[in-house]
Amino acid sequence: MTQLCKVPAAEHRPAPHATPAASRRFKSLIVITIAAAILPAFASATDASPAASHATDHTPKKKWKQPRTSWGDPDLQGMWPVAHLMTVPLQRAEKYGDRLQFTPEELAEQRKAADAQNKRYKDEESQHRLGLGHWVEDTDVPVQTSLIVDPPNGQLPAQTPQGKEASAKMGSDWNREVFDSVADFDAWDRCITRGLPASMFPFPYNNGIQILQTPGYVVINLEMIHEARIVPLGKMPALDGAVKQWLGSSRGHWEGNALVVETTNFNGQTSMTSFPTRGSPKDPRATSTEMKLVERFERTDDDHLTYTITVTDPVTQVASWTARSPWRRDDSYQFYEYACHEDNEAIRNYIVTSRARRAKEAAAKEAAAKEAASKDATSKGASAKDAAAKGTPAKEVASKDGSAKDSPAKGPAAKGSAAVNGPAAPKP
Repeated sequence: MTQLCKVPAAEHRPAPHATPAASRRFKSLIVITIAAAILPAFASATDASPAASHATDHTPKKKWKQPRTSWGDPDLQGMWPVAHLMTVPLQRAEKYGDRLQFTPEELAEQRKAADAQNKRYKDEESQHRLGLGHWVEDTDVPVQTSLIVDPPNGQLPAQTPQGKEASAKMGSDWNREVFDSVADFDAWDRCITRGLPASMFPFPYNNGIQILQTPGYVVINLEMIHEARIVPLGKMPALDGAVKQWLGSSRGHWEGNALVVETTNFNGQTSMTSFPTRGSPKDPRATSTEMKLVERFERTDDDHLTYTITVTDPVTQVASWTARSPWRRDDSYQFYEYACHEDNEAIRNYIVTSRARRAKEAAAKEAAAKEAASKDATSKGASAKDAAAKGTPAKEVASKDGSAKDSPAKGPAAKGSAAVNGPAAPKP
């Protein structure tokens, strides 16, 4: 779909450049680029830099003092882009078992992969061109092997039978090739929302997350799909259960210096995961109106924040799961318009081209069948003509190719033959 994707410059996080992205019809190219450039190569790791080492420390620094707003709340405000987490898969590779961190040898290999990806981007910058390298933002390789920390194996829990059934009915242009209506697309394809919890996880581009605060409210502003999550604080009554929303209804409170946000009232029409987030299932994973999220935002120093989210949906999955990640503050990061809106031309183009392709394939199949029938008829005619030239009765020729209905039965008596049913009745 038509959109403007934010693309950072080659230098270390100056103001990024706004670049018109191609239609979402190029998503197949994005998949190829991501798969070739980062997905197979990264198992998520890092070097021993101070910033990277901090990624495993989820507790506030002892000598650090939590800043507060002018009205006394813990201050979480700032830009917290998560592009540095792009290489961390949602689910952990099975070979790492319950291990959340890598060995030094594994880190070194992952650093090579990260450097190769970032070099492709910088090479295009140096040549003053935009290519497939710009679909993937500059990234780092934090140490953790997966975003999911519970279950301990880093895997999504199994789905319930109802969850499997609902997921199988969900469409997406990542996992389908036949499109006839908007029902064949997911909410993100339609530029409505990536949904939750998917919107809080890293992506190949548009990774900006901004936290704003006013007395009584926290706003979580998302660069992707230009969404703002407004979180009332305190004792505001919960939204009526009959009201369902794309991003649910959130209520927040403070536990010490940590912001805790509980979200319910989902409409059950979005996927729990998003395929471009590394380690996510390719097929949509259904949510229900019973899904509940509990998020925790806690700063550990001036430039780092630990984000934790627990996802519970008793209708679609057999257990809850929890993801945790270290966020880095970067107030030089700039949002750019994500120019993607519902009812743009991409969905129509998908449907029109899908129907045209199927019509073309059907016509080609019909033409091939007619050609085959024509060749068969020509072959039979040639055989009959050749037999006539040699003085062979046409019936005998037809019998040899199996086309004559009155050819004599061979071997044991055939059903309906005179040997079984007696002589045929004389014709009048």
